Amino acid sequence: MSVLTTNMPDLRIALNGRGIDALRPVLRYNEAGQITANGTLREDEWKQIDEALVPIAKQRLTGIGDLMARGLVYRVPNGLGKTVLEYEDVSDIAPAQMSMDALTRGQKDRLEYSVKYLPLPIIHYDYQLSLRVLEASRTKGMPLNVDMAQNAARKVAEYAEDILFNGTSSYSFGGGTIYGYCDAPNRNNVTLVKAWNDPTKTGAEILADVVKMKQASIDAKHFGPWVVYIPTAYETAIDADFKANSDKTVRQRLLELGGIEDVKVSDSLAVNNVVLVEMNTNTVRIVEALPLTNVEWQSEGPFLTQYKVMTIMVPNIRADQAGNSGIVHLA
Repeated sequence: MSVLTTNMPDLRIALNGRGIDALRPVLRYNEAGQITANGTLREDEWKQIDEALVPIAKQRLTGIGDLMARGLVYRVPNGLGKTVLEYEDVSDIAPAQMSMDALTRGQKDRLEYSVKYLPLPIIHYDYQLSLRVLEASRTKGMPLNVDMAQNAARKVAEYAEDILFNGTSSYSFGGGTIYGYCDAPNRNNVTLVKAWNDPTKTGAEILADVVKMKQASIDAKHFGPWVVYIPTAYETAIDADFKANSDKTVRQRLLELGGIEDVKVSDSLAVNNVVLVEMNTNTVRIVEALPLTNVEWQSEGPFLTQYKVMTIMVPNIRADQAGNSGIVHLA
């Protein structure tokens, strides 16, 4: 499948324009359920809609973009034909031994695996264009209005991002459940004593909170590197001076902590929730079974064309069999 590449590494938008017909015979149907040979839109109109999805997805997929930029992504071949991802977690083994002659019998321990399942639902948003709207655009020589395509893409991207941070533990299928940073059962919980945007909260206290989060990850045998995500309500709090008349902001001081690669704002996080995430495939990866895709089908004869922006993209929050996780939740 040909894809349109953005400046964000590995964030892919599946195109439906001419020359990219591999997707179209699978996904374009008429009202009778028959595959249609030709799309309603012209080549330049497809380009307008497809390219409109790129800046919206790039803007909204902050947490997912971080995972993809670091290669923490698992792509499922023919993902539309799979409803569940089967994967394994692994146990640890006993420590090595030491002796003078190496004749002491070893423990002959072995790794143990357990199978787990992750649902692969489709996140989608529908919109439509009438034939008269298309013809009016063509007659006037005006670019096609792509507002609905952009808004549909934004809603899909926001949904995927929200699942990464907040999970959807009420959604189970095929023996698995989709968890996010803030509802993963094995996440490390740290108590937030005072909100970061409380005017009495000092920069030193914010720093101490992050140090406690980092220590919780280390105690769980996850040693970084980490990214800290904060809610929108905390953004200006970390841009304040670390202390009175300081030459550093709280943000700058946090970034001086060893292993902290970035501090980012996520509008998916509820107020008074901060997460520290180890950027390692043993902690989290994004499973992409279908890139963000725009498909069409006709209804009401040729007079109304339906469109669906959709993706199969869910987080895979991971821990070992002892429950050790590289995700820390301050709340």
